Amino acid sequence: MNTIPTRKAFFVSDRTGITAEMLGHSLLSQFEGVPFKEVTLPFVDSVEQAQKAVQQINRAHETDGVRPLVFSTLVDPDVSSVIATADALYLDCFQVFISPMEQELGLSHTHEIGRAHRVRNVDEYHARIEAVNFVLAHDDGVSTKELVHADIILVGVSRCGKTPTCLYLGLQYGIRAANYPLIPEDFRDMKLPARLDKFRRKLFGLTIQADRLAQIRNERRPNSNYAQIENCQYEIDRAELLMRQEGIPFINATNRSIEELATTILHQAQLQRQVY
Repeated sequence: MNTIPTRKAFFVSDRTGITAEMLGHSLLSQFEGVPFKEVTLPFVDSVEQAQKAVQQINRAHETDGVRPLVFSTLVDPDVSSVIATADALYLDCFQVFISPMEQELGLSHTHEIGRAHRVRNVDEYHARIEAVNFVLAHDDGVSTKELVHADIILVGVSRCGKTPTCLYLGLQYGIRAANYPLIPEDFRDMKLPARLDKFRRKLFGLTIQADRLAQIRNERRPNSNYAQIENCQYEIDRAELLMRQEGIPFINATNRSIEELATTILHQAQLQRQVY
């Protein structure tokens, strides 16, 4: 039986590497049968740094016996040309898009490093930080004092993914997201917590499959009733019934990434997204 060798994939950037990672990872995900080991090389902003990166890439080729893949978002052509000499498949993500854009716009690009992730607007940046602070202050129903200022309030059973989704909404899109757990006491009365009643239009629910919820809860409280699959199934069934009863839209988080959950919520709740 032939085993497909693991291929190293390098994301090379003159700044954080976020753009190269996002684009490269999206492309790699299309090749399901190939195992990849991803390596990010940020702050490659000089010829000397580029030469060190080339040495690391070449060592990977020698060790693995197969050429690595290199995804580059380098702006400086001198630095980029050094990386291009590596013993690897070199994919210049920047030039793929920049060259046709220059032709279409009749302009040359700035060649300025770090423009994509710079703080361009101080007010927007502070708004995003404030959104993250809001998320942290309104996690898991800890505080309901300022829910009037929330853009959205996620509800669902404990450990269904509310907190990480809220954090992503705040950090990535500047959304003031709060979350509130639905607990067994709510299911006995089959009523929304009184604190949430006047914020119905801001509510959005998450649900999850019982086996996945039991797995997550077992990591937190092993062998507890809280983590038993029968209890998880009961809570999920009652939470979904309550959300349907109260007209709260909800989605299943089981097989969705945080990014997909956040984007789905933005779309369905018609929230105004900010791109930073």
